[in-house]
Amino acid sequence: MKKLGLIGYPLGHSFSKKYYMDKMEKENIVGIDYDLYPIPSIIEFPSLFTDGNTTFVGCNVTIPYKQAVMPYLQELSDEAREIGAVNCITIQHLPAGATKLVGYNTDAYGFEKSLRRYWNPEKHNKALVLGNGGAAKAVLYVLKKLGVSVQLVSRSKSETAISYEELSTEAIAATHLIINCTPLGTFPDVDVCPPIPYDGIGQDHYLYDLIYNPEETLFLKQGRLKGAVTKNGFEMLVLQADKNWEIWQQAK
Repeated sequence: MKKLGLIGYPLGHSFSKKYYMDKMEKENIVGIDYDLYPIPSIIEFPSLFTDGNTTFVGCNVTIPYKQAVMPYLQELSDEAREIGAVNCITIQHLPAGATKLVGYNTDAYGFEKSLRRYWNPEKHNKALVLGNGGAAKAVLYVLKKLGVSVQLVSRSKSETAISYEELSTEAIAATHLIINCTPLGTFPDVDVCPPIPYDGIGQDHYLYDLIYNPEETLFLKQGRLKGAVTKNGFEMLVLQADKNWEIWQQAK
């Protein structure tokens, strides 16, 4: 039985496990199991695939290990290298107990394909990216690829970001693509949202939220009420999950 899984800590409800188990059941795929591996420290990661554990052939990576896992890898995809974060790993078991681990970033693939559904390159050639943590890395990579100019917005002003306090209604009105990469509004804290001047939003705006639970965050609701096009992160999640599966199958 080959094993796949998700590493992170802590791991509560997992979209990944349910998605892959349902996929295997629907498509009658046998001989593969997908499980959760909540490891309190990244130093425990090698124990999953060494010491004779040759059935462990790949995994997803979530918070807080998307960067911390990289020193354990022998190879990176171009996207993972440029983004500086990994969310998918293949594990090849070689003779004499050796292993080769290759890291990928499929968040970028999922985000780009999902964003393009409503993206207008003429209207949406400037973006505000809310939050400059790990979740923003793949988003920034894709926006750069698409030629979109970006202003990062964070709680504190820095060399790369302005603070929310500096964000004016005029700046919102002039920037028609706004992407939330913060956890603000995630269930169960559904009554909060990024503190931006929503009065500047209009019908030319496209608001994208990486959050998928709830289906409509307060951030998206505020945009919708102002006439903006809105999209949550669920499709991105499904697209990256399918891409991960494709990578694991090709690595056999």
